[in-house]
Amino acid sequence: MAEHGTLARPYAQAVFEIASASGELAGWSAFLKLAADVVLTPDVARAIAAPGMDAGALALAIADVCRGELGGGAPLAAGATSPGANFLQLLATNRRLAVLPDIVARFESLRAAAENRLDVTLTSASAVPESQQARIVEALARRFGRKVQLSVHVDPGLIGGARLQVGDRIIDGSVRTGLDKLATALRA
Repeated sequence: MAEHGTLARPYAQAVFEIASASGELAGWSAFLKLAADVVLTPDVARAIAAPGMDAGALALAIADVCRGELGGGAPLAAGATSPGANFLQLLATNRRLAVLPDIVARFESLRAAAENRLDVTLTSASAVPESQQARIVEALARRFGRKVQLSVHVDPGLIGGARLQVGDRIIDGSVRTGLDKLATALRA
């Protein structure tokens, strides 16, 4: 089977164009993220993979869980025509519901580019003060000429230092990585 990223590309592009045309990038983003979270739950993932599963009914159930994110709050009836439900039905018909997390990642990349925004993840061994976060955002904004959306996570496993993920680039200044490199050099 083809890689999920390859399968996700045309769906992400299509839904991005729909969201852009309707001015609902944020709504589609929230809807897709929630739907992807639902798809990743173990029970739903098993149902998607099960032979003979009624994919259309499953897509409708997922759309019903996500109904508040993309307009309308009433439960979806059979034959629902909301844009989100239609998109999930399309994925179900083509046996692509499992690709939804990759579609979300590609959609978010397209959205960030359209909004001239750079999504950055800062993972540090301990909490990072607000003032230091602001300096990081300012430096990255100057460097890349874009608005920076910083997401901060704490991972004590890094021991010390931090790791920045900027798109597909990783700037790793963690003590854990330094120790791993030293151990590899000593084994050689």
